[in-house]
Amino acid sequence: MSSSDRVVLALGGAGTVGSGIVKALLDKGFRVAVISRDGNRLEKLQNFVTPSTKDHLYTLIGDVGTEEGAEAAKTSLLKSVGKVTDVVSSLGFSWWQGGPPHTQTLKDLHQVLETLLLSTFTSWKAFFPLVKDSGTYTFITGGAGERLLMPGTGFLTLGAAGALAFCQVVREEYPDVPCKLNEVKVNMGVATEERMGTGYINHLDLGEAVASLVEKRNTSHNVFSISSPADLKTVFLEGKV
Repeated sequence: MSSSDRVVLALGGAGTVGSGIVKALLDKGFRVAVISRDGNRLEKLQNFVTPSTKDHLYTLIGDVGTEEGAEAAKTSLLKSVGKVTDVVSSLGFSWWQGGPPHTQTLKDLHQVLETLLLSTFTSWKAFFPLVKDSGTYTFITGGAGERLLMPGTGFLTLGAAGALAFCQVVREEYPDVPCKLNEVKVNMGVATEERMGTGYINHLDLGEAVASLVEKRNTSHNVFSISSPADLKTVFLEGKV
């Protein structure tokens, strides 16, 4: 199946990480669908991608953070694009620095878990059945789940750890599924060109790497750890995916 015949659902596609992935997928000839609760972010995404690829970008207002919302978004999406052949989810990669736990509320914890873990689950539950027999499902996660990045990010660690654990559960609960299940774990910050700094990688570089993984479809049930800009080049140039 050629790229032009494939429709990739980019969950979290209107964010910093997701926008780099969306642009790279479109540049490779894929059709790409993005769901967001924020119409302004979708408009910004449309203005960000390569102009000649805009006709292959489908945007939809929706909320995949609940089971009902994810199912409603799936119904609307299928009416619009007809099918989904691949899913890339960057919902498990986000930022939070609200302070140490004793200064936070249960509501704060729920909000972080909903953003990083629960939406990763509800969207997977809705969209995995569309690709489980012949497609790909790629999770983008962060190393924050393995350590406290800096003071005040404790709830981020809890949420990110949940996302990491969920990805592991999916790989191990479904060892023989035909769908290519993979995880790209980014152990550093991801930023746009104008916000780059020490310890960050460019979201466009990450996007190109993820798009290559989706395009090739020749590996499954693997975790690819990115701890430096060189890792992106090494992993993909050496043909490991």
